Amino acid sequence: MVLGTFLNRIPRWAIAAGSMLAGIAILSLAWRYTLTTEEATTLPVFAWVHFAGYLFFIISPVELLYAHMLTASQPFTGLFLTAVSTALLAQTIDYAIGYAFSSRVIDRVLGPRKYKRYMRRIDRYGGMTIFFFCLLPLSSPIVVLVAGIMRYPLRWVFLFSTLGLSLKYAFIGVLQAWS
Repeated sequence: MVLGTFLNRIPRWAIAAGSMLAGIAILSLAWRYTLTTEEATTLPVFAWVHFAGYLFFIISPVELLYAHMLTASQPFTGLFLTAVSTALLAQTIDYAIGYAFSSRVIDRVLGPRKYKRYMRRIDRYGGMTIFFFCLLPLSSPIVVLVAGIMRYPLRWVFLFSTLGLSLKYAFIGVLQAWS
């Protein structure tokens, strides 16, 4: 209740800008560290950056990092399992945040148009929306957040996210092997 009152007093653009700046700052430091140090190809660093990239308030093209890590001679199986598991962990947090907050608060953070569009898609197509958005870069955390707001069953969110993320990262791995 206190958070909702606080968010009502702050302009939506300020909340979005603050979240994006914080996310960009965190990921920029992590990316710089990952790409410029001798430990650039370690799985723990990749796991941390990948996890952060799947939180809904941090926008990051973590699929590019995954492709980079594949070219850095990382074993595909370990990298694949790390990518899918950290993405699922972050999406579980996204779902819990959506479940905990009212739609009014999330509407102010996302904006009414984007919020309504995601709500319509999940309401109409349910799990298929989650599956297809997990195939795309950058979009699945927001859909999972809205699924939490709608109280869509977590087991179905987890199932469709797992299938979509697994297919996406397997496809990136195949593309990387062919190049």
